[in-house]
Amino acid sequence: MKMTNGSEELITYALGSCCGICLYDPNIRLAAMVHIMLPLNMEAGRKNTMKYADTGIRETLRQMEVKGARKPRIVAKVAGGAKMFAVSGTGSLGNIGQRNIESVHKVLRAEGIRLAAEDVGGSVARTLSFDPSTGRATIRSYGKPDIVL
Repeated sequence: MKMTNGSEELITYALGSCCGICLYDPNIRLAAMVHIMLPLNMEAGRKNTMKYADTGIRETLRQMEVKGARKPRIVAKVAGGAKMFAVSGTGSLGNIGQRNIESVHKVLRAEGIRLAAEDVGGSVARTLSFDPSTGRATIRSYGKPDIVL
């Protein structure tokens, strides 16, 4: 997770099944980006909180509030959650990207954070950048035009 209240661009690379979540309070131009790998933190002792959707988003929001952000003003933009590998069978266990998307949505709803835009799913990896001076997220994928959220 990275946070800035300046003009420093936030960026995360290689969002395959992982999700990148931009959280932004436009009133104070405080932005944070968290790169989550898995939907739920089931780690004993919960030491690596930022790599899980449930604990990573909540901890990021907590740190933003310490710096003056207010949940009712925070908006989210999300990218990633691709299905990168074909797995036989019909269960959701093989589609970690979809499970990540669902977990991100659930946590954002539970925390009262508005999802402003997203580019999720599919089968391509993404690079996500966020400009806190404009509130603009840009998604780049190999062989595809950039997407601006």
